[in-house]
Amino acid sequence: MAFHQRRPAPPLDALVETLWDWDMPPAPQQYERVLPQPGAQLIINLYEDQTRTYTDDAERRCLRASGSVLGGPQRCSQIIDTAEQIRVMGAVFRPGGAGALTGEDMGALDGRDVDLAGLFGHHATELRQRLLETPRPGHRLALLERWLQARVRLPRLEPCVAHALAWLERSPQAVRIGWLVRETGVSERRLGRLFRRQVGYGPKPYARLLRFRAVVAQAHGRPQVDWAGLAADGGYCDQAHLAHEFRRFAGITPGTFMTQQGPHLNHLALD
Repeated sequence: MAFHQRRPAPPLDALVETLWDWDMPPAPQQYERVLPQPGAQLIINLYEDQTRTYTDDAERRCLRASGSVLGGPQRCSQIIDTAEQIRVMGAVFRPGGAGALTGEDMGALDGRDVDLAGLFGHHATELRQRLLETPRPGHRLALLERWLQARVRLPRLEPCVAHALAWLERSPQAVRIGWLVRETGVSERRLGRLFRRQVGYGPKPYARLLRFRAVVAQAHGRPQVDWAGLAADGGYCDQAHLAHEFRRFAGITPGTFMTQQGPHLNHLALD
């Protein structure tokens, strides 16, 4: 039992950041909070033929989807059931990568898990069955990579979206949409429409998510954090602004993040 991941070969690597395979014992806690990431995810459950998420409230209602889903771009954290996270694999798409692969409007998939069979028909069902019949993680990852490679379609990202993504990746804390519009050479309306279709949300929310994740990455694993210093370095007005963004994206305060964090950056343990 182990966790394996690998970067796919070209041209798939332009769309997919990582392929991963998780085969581990059950976690001690029943639920985990998963922080939002910039980019959709493919998730294939090889332990149960369903995917369960829960509402982030006192009721914690269960939302069920199929065992093979494309998870659309997320703006807030999700609650997952660790009982099903025993044998799972998937792919982390680069921003815009899932839209280029599937041809789907990522803005319409914002915050949604979509049945993979609804996108690829019987090919998705056959993929999961073949993965179930493949015992070695390296072979499963190779099989998934070949399946995705066979479905790469062109064109990829619109040039103005690709340029905006590259600039925001370098400097999310200093985003100025007016300047970005001038850099891309298209109108603000057109840039926003293309960005939402291919990435899932507009340039401003995307930059806010990147900025939040940069702070999380710096805070992760530390016994103590200078939140005021991180807020200033991350481009926030003050510590209160950072705390607001924590509640917006993670659903918790920075202090709660510190008490719930574990070895994996995106997963926080819940009772």
